[in-house]
Amino acid sequence: MSYLKLDLQICHSLYSATNALIRAYRPLLEPLGLTYPQYLVMLSLWERDGISVKALSEHTRLDAGTLTPILKRLEDKGWLRRTVYPGDERQKRLELTKAGWKLKSEAESVPEAIACQAMPDLESANQLKNLCETLYRTLKAQNDPGNT
Repeated sequence: MSYLKLDLQICHSLYSATNALIRAYRPLLEPLGLTYPQYLVMLSLWERDGISVKALSEHTRLDAGTLTPILKRLEDKGWLRRTVYPGDERQKRLELTKAGWKLKSEAESVPEAIACQAMPDLESANQLKNLCETLYRTLKAQNDPGNT
């Protein structure tokens, strides 16, 4: 049996599902003025305000090159400030503004709205999330340069 068939590829299913999910977020996020990657950053900052760019990168799993333009746009919109950490000019501290915190209350309905669209069965949604996290950790551990 040949495994070189598109219908057998896990990556294709995950890629297609991810694209469909991000498209489903678009009409929920557009009224807030957010793109999906910006939404991820804001979710992280609503949870952990005042963190470094490195900590944000680890939490969101977005690399610094991806985060830099996102942070610039969010700062331009007045939702966050980038300040220098005292004693270390190389590190930037990210702090939400009042407007950034206000946006949180406007975004409160997004998770429930997307859950109702994507997977109304909470148990299945949790199983899918756990499987994705397991896959992520497994692949990250295998591809971590420290594991060679």
